[in-house]
Amino acid sequence: MVSALVFVVMLVGYLLSWAWLHEFDMRLLQPFNDFGLENPGWVRAWDWVSLIGSPVVIRLITLGLIVWFAVRREARTAVFLLLTVELSAVLTQVVKEAVDRPRPSTALVHATSSSFPSGHALGVMVCVLALLTVFLPRVAAQWRTPLIVMGAVAVVTIGVSRVVLNVHHPSDVLAGWALGYLYYLLCLPVLRAEAERPAALDTST
Repeated sequence: MVSALVFVVMLVGYLLSWAWLHEFDMRLLQPFNDFGLENPGWVRAWDWVSLIGSPVVIRLITLGLIVWFAVRREARTAVFLLLTVELSAVLTQVVKEAVDRPRPSTALVHATSSSFPSGHALGVMVCVLALLTVFLPRVAAQWRTPLIVMGAVAVVTIGVSRVVLNVHHPSDVLAGWALGYLYYLLCLPVLRAEAERPAALDTST
């Protein structure tokens, strides 16, 4: 699977100090750092983008949705959102602590915790995929493509914002996207089981 390969390459590349990966990271970080130092308004704008679209904000909103689905007795949907959107924060922290990669020395804003993988990239990837999976079947067909496009733009924009701000190496962002997608796939059977349940009951009658 491509996502697994991307994550492994980014992880092993950092752990073994591969020169090409370091060069790849710095070729993208340095121009943004140079431009940001000369244009503080640019940095503030991207910092706001990163803040508004952070996984923390999405998780707080999703907590309300989890309660709503639980009240509606859609237990599997509530559990699916809990596992994906909320508990992806635990996955992020565990991997960050295990790898313990320092933030880029060129960071333009302050950021806590370690660098690998990008928590924003991982979290937003999982959140967007999970929410689209839950809500696309519930909306009119004409809204599905716009929602998918909006989700893709959000994932890319938030990931790019972390590189623009120099608080993550590009390889951190790629690893975050890859691990987020893999985690979403791991959790997906929880929701699919609910969707397949009526068909299984019909077959048995």
